[in-house]
Amino acid sequence: MLLINRLDPNLQEENNYKSIVAAVDFDPNDVDPGKQALNQQILGLAASLALSDFAALHLVHVWDVPEAKLVRLWADDPDTAEANMINGERTRHKTGMDALIRMLREQIGTEAYKYLSPQVHFSMGSAHKVIPALVKEIKANIVVMGTVARTGIPGFIIGNTAEAIFDQLQCSVLAAKPPEFVSPVM
Repeated sequence: MLLINRLDPNLQEENNYKSIVAAVDFDPNDVDPGKQALNQQILGLAASLALSDFAALHLVHVWDVPEAKLVRLWADDPDTAEANMINGERTRHKTGMDALIRMLREQIGTEAYKYLSPQVHFSMGSAHKVIPALVKEIKANIVVMGTVARTGIPGFIIGNTAEAIFDQLQCSVLAAKPPEFVSPVM
């Protein structure tokens, strides 16, 4: 894990976080246990911070269907075909998010989950645009997110999507690598 404090060095950091964002990413078609473990780790870390600091917890998943525009080229009814594709993806991602929420409830217990009452933000769009805007809107103090995409030395620090998001944030970031990650630098 890597904790990066993005606060102005001239400002004094508060002892407690007030608003925590857990940003999870998944592909409903990919049941890779490593990716599921990373999302579980992200949710667990964020929930633990929220419980210890009596903070608001926001669970965020951003999904997109870039290929929906392509279906318009060959469909007899382009509007309906695009809408059906988007609705199908929305349903699959919502099912995946619901499963993560159930897993979090089981992980921390029903009473702790009820106490936290996390707000779920489920948006269609580009993660590197939606997440920074949401973080700013809710005035989050810290974002807990995973980083997996890159390999080699660049991937040691952060992944592509995480890097694009990180550059836009004005709060602390707790970046988690998958449990099976082995550092290429010793």
